[in-house]
Amino acid sequence: MNRTITFLVIVLTLISCKSAKVSDKSIEILSARSVIKKNQSTSFSGNSVKAMMQIKYRGEGDYPNINASLRMVKDSILWLNFSKLGFPVAKLMITPSEVKFYEKVGKTAFDGDFQLITAWLGTDFDFEKVQNLFLGEALLDLESQKYQVSIKDRQYELHPKKRNPIFDITYRIDPDHFKVVFEKINHVEKKQNLTILYKDFHKISESLFPKRFLITATTLKMKTIIDVSFKNVQFNVPLKFPFEIPAGYRNIELE
Repeated sequence: MNRTITFLVIVLTLISCKSAKVSDKSIEILSARSVIKKNQSTSFSGNSVKAMMQIKYRGEGDYPNINASLRMVKDSILWLNFSKLGFPVAKLMITPSEVKFYEKVGKTAFDGDFQLITAWLGTDFDFEKVQNLFLGEALLDLESQKYQVSIKDRQYELHPKKRNPIFDITYRIDPDHFKVVFEKINHVEKKQNLTILYKDFHKISESLFPKRFLITATTLKMKTIIDVSFKNVQFNVPLKFPFEIPAGYRNIELE
C-alpha cells in the first residue's frame, strides 16, 4: 500500500511539474526596453490606409451597426464617411490642427479643434492619438519614458517606472507579434478612464493591422463604448477627401 501511495505521489508531482512548464514555456523573459523595441519594429510602415468599417456606438445615444469608409494619410489627414443602410449620414475630417464634422439627420456641424473628439470619447485626444488608435499602436510614445515589465495573462504588461501624478498608464503587448493588445489610461485629476482592447491583427503588405478594437471611456458623467471592425483594408492607394459642410447647418455647441 505504501509503495502504491508513493508511486501515485511521484506521478502526480511529475504531471504538475510538466503542466507548470507548459503554461509559460512560450513567454520569453525580456526587459521592458526589449519589449518596447520589438513593439516599435511593428509600427505601420505604409503611407496611407483605405478601409471599410462597421461601428457600434453606445454612449449618450445608441447607434448600432453604422458603416464607415476610412481614408487616411499618415501624419496628415483622417477622413470618415458614415452611412446607414447604404445612405450617407455624416462625415468627419481630422488634420493635426482641426476637426470638421457634419451629420445630416439633425443638420448639425462642427468646425474647430479636438474638443469634439474629446467629448465623444470622454478623454483628451489629439491627431496622433486618433491615428494611433486606428493603426493599432500605443496612444502615447512608449520611448518617452522608462517602463517596468511583468508577465500577466501570457502577455507583457508595462507600467511606467516613475508614477505620473496626472495619469496612470498600463500597456499589454502580445508575445507572438508584439503589438499592443490592451492599453488603459486613467486620468486621475479629471477622473477619466480610457481602455482600448484590440481583438486581433492580420498581416497586410508586411504590416500588422487591427481586425477589431473596442474602446471604453468612462467619466463622472457618462460611459462610452465604441466597437470597431475593419474589412477590405488597402494600403498606399490613391485617395481623395471630399468635404464641404452644407449651408444652413447648426453649429454643435460644446460645454
